[in-house]
Amino acid sequence: MEISQLKSRIINACESVIGAEQELTDIDSKFGDADHGLTMHKIAAAVKNAVTESTGDIKEMLDDAAMAVLSLNGGSAVPLWNSWLDGMQEGAPEAEEIDVDGVKAMFASAFEALDDMSGAKVGDKTMMDTVIPACEAIAAYAGDSVSELFSVAAEAAKAGAENSKNFVSKFGRAKTFGAKTIGTPDAGAMSMAKFFEGLAKE
Repeated sequence: MEISQLKSRIINACESVIGAEQELTDIDSKFGDADHGLTMHKIAAAVKNAVTESTGDIKEMLDDAAMAVLSLNGGSAVPLWNSWLDGMQEGAPEAEEIDVDGVKAMFASAFEALDDMSGAKVGDKTMMDTVIPACEAIAAYAGDSVSELFSVAAEAAKAGAENSKNFVSKFGRAKTFGAKTIGTPDAGAMSMAKFFEGLAKE
């Protein structure tokens, strides 16, 4: 996949997150601070602008995106997404195109960086409920199509976010509500699923 195609997919991912702002706000308003939609809009807009304006290779483009997020204010999501994108650029090739192995390396690095910061596991009702199954699906993919790989990741991400409804919140303000959080998906898991959903769009 050429950098122009990857750039388009990342822009689609950002637009998917931005388009879900109200949905994310509604979810977060139940047990959180009702600011996740706005925060993710800021993060996605910053990434979109950075990627659009970047003139470097894939690694430089993702570094530009990580730096753009680093400059924002916006609660816990900002450092988490900065770590995610920074890890992504660390694993990305210094090249104008990327293959399946390159994407796998990129997301393995992104997961490692985010996992080090988050520490959350599947069942803790966080963005990791989406990230972990999506990254596992990427690692397990045996084909040779980057496009298909992104579709597989998006399906796993969507299922992970949906599954977060079944868990009790263990992080943030929501954890004070205990079992009342069962039945509502995690806002962070949903926003990450929206990101993967957009990546799967050409």
